[in-house]
Amino acid sequence: MKCRSTFVRRDLLLRHDRTVHAKDGGVPLVSEVKRRAANKASTASTAATPSKPAVVDTATLEQIEASSDGMVDLETAAMLITDLHAKAAAAAMANHDAEADGPPTPYSPDHTTMFDNGVQYLSNGQMSLPQMPWDSFMSHPVIQPKAHSISSSVSGSQDSQLSQLSFNSASTLQPQPQNMPMVDRFPSTGDTLAPNLQSMEGTLPISGSATPNGGRGLSPFPFLIGPISPVDYRRSPGPSQALTTPKAPQVESDEEFDAIVRSIKGIDGESAIQPPFNVQTRKELNDYLSTYFNLFHHHLPFLHPESFRPAEVSAPLLLAVLSIGALYAFNQDQAYHLHIASKQLVNQFVVNEENFSSRKCPLWTMQSTLINMIFASWSGDAKGLEWACSIKSLLANMVAGNRYELKLRTEGREGRHPTHAEWIEDEGCRRTYYAVYIFFGLLTLTYNHTPAISFNEFETLELPSSESLWNLEHSDEESWRESLAASMITTVREAHDSLFQGEAARYSAFATRVMINALFLEVWYHKRSSEALQDVVTEYKLRLALETWEKSLELCFPETIVVQLSAPHKGHPLIFNALAVYRNTRARLEVDLKSIQEALRYHDSYEVAAAMTNARDNVKRSREMIKVLEECFDCIEIVATQGIKWVGRTCATNWSVEHPLCGLDLMLILSLWLYRLENDEEPANEEELAMYNRVRNLFDDDNLDLFGSKLSSTVARIWGSMLDEVVVWGCVATIHFPPLR
Repeated sequence: MKCRSTFVRRDLLLRHDRTVHAKDGGVPLVSEVKRRAANKASTASTAATPSKPAVVDTATLEQIEASSDGMVDLETAAMLITDLHAKAAAAAMANHDAEADGPPTPYSPDHTTMFDNGVQYLSNGQMSLPQMPWDSFMSHPVIQPKAHSISSSVSGSQDSQLSQLSFNSASTLQPQPQNMPMVDRFPSTGDTLAPNLQSMEGTLPISGSATPNGGRGLSPFPFLIGPISPVDYRRSPGPSQALTTPKAPQVESDEEFDAIVRSIKGIDGESAIQPPFNVQTRKELNDYLSTYFNLFHHHLPFLHPESFRPAEVSAPLLLAVLSIGALYAFNQDQAYHLHIASKQLVNQFVVNEENFSSRKCPLWTMQSTLINMIFASWSGDAKGLEWACSIKSLLANMVAGNRYELKLRTEGREGRHPTHAEWIEDEGCRRTYYAVYIFFGLLTLTYNHTPAISFNEFETLELPSSESLWNLEHSDEESWRESLAASMITTVREAHDSLFQGEAARYSAFATRVMINALFLEVWYHKRSSEALQDVVTEYKLRLALETWEKSLELCFPETIVVQLSAPHKGHPLIFNALAVYRNTRARLEVDLKSIQEALRYHDSYEVAAAMTNARDNVKRSREMIKVLEECFDCIEIVATQGIKWVGRTCATNWSVEHPLCGLDLMLILSLWLYRLENDEEPANEEELAMYNRVRNLFDDDNLDLFGSKLSSTVARIWGSMLDEVVVWGCVATIHFPPLR
């Protein structure tokens, strides 16, 4: 009897063996037979109907310890973890006398039986995203994968074989028996999205044993897929805090909804907002607020959820937030109407306000303008991007004037610590400045636009605080001051100098994103300099700063905020996004795709594809290029590890726009390099063959046959199919890889 199930990860296969094939009395698979023989702990009777989790006895543990020499394989580790969970569950059940008379509850190592997998994902439980026809977005039919091993390097015994390699037929490469998943291996649909956690929202007790760098061992939800805040939860700044799940602001009553309608009509003195715009029902407003704060806010957290009261905030800011929320709810028409209404109201305020100046403009004006520019820039409309670029200087002036007012407020305290309300106001300003800085950096990364704000604008400012401190519930001023005093927030200049001196810096997840944006712009300015080729010292310092930034990730401030987003990275989404920019920045040190970035400005797919084809000569075959290809390989390996189907279903709403934009450069470099390797007359050297083989072994023969046995074409089309899944942001639809044949 042969099981037809396929799995992305080895641990999922082991769990399937133990729970399915031992539970229903079927024939165990090979891995199950080996495990039983090695541990001598399972019998046929317990395998048929297990009512309790198997516990590893003392003799077996001593045998493992004696034979492992400090190391255990994946199967043994999985068994030990299962045993640990089993003992914890048994101890917990012993405390409930009421359960003694009832039948025992079967134990699930991954806790997925605690939830209904059919429940649609969102944290507040009050709404669900529309079910999109994901399969219709796939450019090619799903191919059932083969049992295919993957090689990550080329052994010395293969040198003679690989030297005779014909790159016109990628199938001549024989993959080596390494255990890495392929791109076409998909997880089950039950693992694609995080389960509904409505019953577990709010304050949660701290539990679990400490392990380095956080991860699932410290998570209150170890069965969740995705980042559940970085590092050690119990070392968060300030007094001991409980784990919390942020709640999205909501319109609580019909009276608040009526107040919102009156506010919109009151600020629209010129009646500029015309049909078909209309304020929807209270439920739809709450739906859009939920999607904004649950899906978008964590990628750019400059709004303060606790103080964001929909009935009290400015109408233009509320409409801008609702427009992004409608995008994430896949309601593009309503999103567009909300976006236009917000733009018109902001414009009325700026034009009609007497003595308007950047110093006196309220914070909501800057925040509304930023959200509207984000909407327009990534909407896929060339006119929207033109509008956003036309008001960059206005937004930059708002930041400069508001920052000067912040400086005067801070100096006016004369060393006195701010109250909680004062700090929330100041931190909200700083976070908005940094959000503008990051957004302008993304415009430079994507469209090669000159940055409108320089690094010197913020060098004396404090970096953003941790998300735990930003979302801390205020109880009294004394405990608040203790939390603030323990936060150890550094300035931008101090962190910048530390990175360039090779000294790891300690800051928050948001600050991590700010600093990699600063380093990217440093690289951009350096490569645009006329002396870049001769300035070896500056390039060395930039490489040192990037390496130090990566090392500083381990020192990132711990968090107590549980972020319910699905992503391969186990830390905060801001760190996952920062790593995407980091890989792109490393590649920019060697390869400059300026012509493609400029073609992207005008959203013409044919011009973009032509620019990509003409960029082949920019991708060299050199030793330095191998280092860039390592970053490219790390990027596509994420997709290979998680599976196309999983990434396609989660990246649209759970990942930020940084990932398709930053991954574009990396996948294009990899595709063009593979194309040159397959078509150049110059034979490939050993390092190039090793890299080619690593990429080749991420795909099975069916994929290569589908794309004409060309690995370059396979990589380009696979990544293109991933971009087709990003249906939230229209700008990604303009990116089309050229046919590499």
